[in-house]
Amino acid sequence: MPFLVALVIILLVQWLHLRLLRLELPERAHRWLPWVLGLLHLPLVAFALMRMAATGSHSAMPLLRGLARGGFYFQAFSVLHLVIGMVGQGLWRLSRRLVEQDEAGEEAPDDPSRRTFLRVAAVASTGAAVTLGASGSREAFGDPLITRRDLAFPDLPAGLDGLRLAHLSDLHAGPLVGAEALGRWRLLTERERPDLLVFTGDLVDSRPEELGPLLAAFRGFEPPLGRFAVLGNHDYFDDPRPLWRDLERAGIRCLENAAALVPRGGAVLAVLGLQDPMARNGRFRRLVFGPGPRPSEAAQDLPADAFRICLNHRPSEWEHALAAGARLTLSGHTHGGQINPIPGFSSAHLIGPRTDGLYRQGEDLLYVSRGLGVVGLPIRIGAPPEIAILTLRRG
Repeated sequence: MPFLVALVIILLVQWLHLRLLRLELPERAHRWLPWVLGLLHLPLVAFALMRMAATGSHSAMPLLRGLARGGFYFQAFSVLHLVIGMVGQGLWRLSRRLVEQDEAGEEAPDDPSRRTFLRVAAVASTGAAVTLGASGSREAFGDPLITRRDLAFPDLPAGLDGLRLAHLSDLHAGPLVGAEALGRWRLLTERERPDLLVFTGDLVDSRPEELGPLLAAFRGFEPPLGRFAVLGNHDYFDDPRPLWRDLERAGIRCLENAAALVPRGGAVLAVLGLQDPMARNGRFRRLVFGPGPRPSEAAQDLPADAFRICLNHRPSEWEHALAAGARLTLSGHTHGGQINPIPGFSSAHLIGPRTDGLYRQGEDLLYVSRGLGVVGLPIRIGAPPEIAILTLRRG
């Protein structure tokens, strides 16, 4: 079902794109446009089908993956091109309403100036789309920003003062995020010498086997206080049990409504993890892999003096973390909006108010990471990827 929805969206976008391209290109090229668009997307569709069926030769997959990535980029270009072209058409209609209309109150359908205006707008939108796509790709796949913040708590046990944790989220290992990017993120994180490494979900894009390159990239990187993870909604697009198994085998403790006690300097840090609500509806087929967030279960039998931090993929679920007694909650999910064409406005506000950075409720804190990977389109605009290095301070 997800594949069919994606295929319908691709076909719809390219049908609209075909109409826009016909305004830009000479008529002799029109007969070839559907074939060219089809060929550009054939590897993308084939790759998606092979991934769903878990078939295909390992030697052929890297080539097909590269061609499919080109299809993703063209899809991104198409969306940007269409948006800018639609703005141009909207401006034309507005100008006609303000200047002149025919007797019926609508612009004349055969007005030659309309076609000229739209052709110029379409050509201009091509340049703007290419520019935005190129800059968005550089932002998405360039080195992430390293966010370093001190987080102060008046009741932080003295033994935890100065503890540095690395917070990584939304890596989305898969078709758009390969071994090279994962290895670079590991190197940049390791250079910060954190005491603790945590992952807050969406480790893979959609399939359990995509976890392999991530685990290979982070093999041997073992901070002194351990490595912990929770799964995100994308990790439940397929059976999550291989993820639970392989994370534990790699020495990354997966906390699904569970907690781990980490001693340091005579104090105890409790690292809790809440299960994502997607566990109740895995694979979009209402297959149940868990109950979703259970704060009482996660905090069960924890020492009263343990300082609690919670890994919770969705910032919208902060209330569950607070119910578990978390003083610091770490989340991701939003990608900081990922594509923010309006300066100063995060697209993630459309799904919730907590989109990026630090939030406070009394003395309790929530940190929302913009994450590292991408989903849907291989670009970021106004939402650079992030590695968060957070230091706990007493005071």
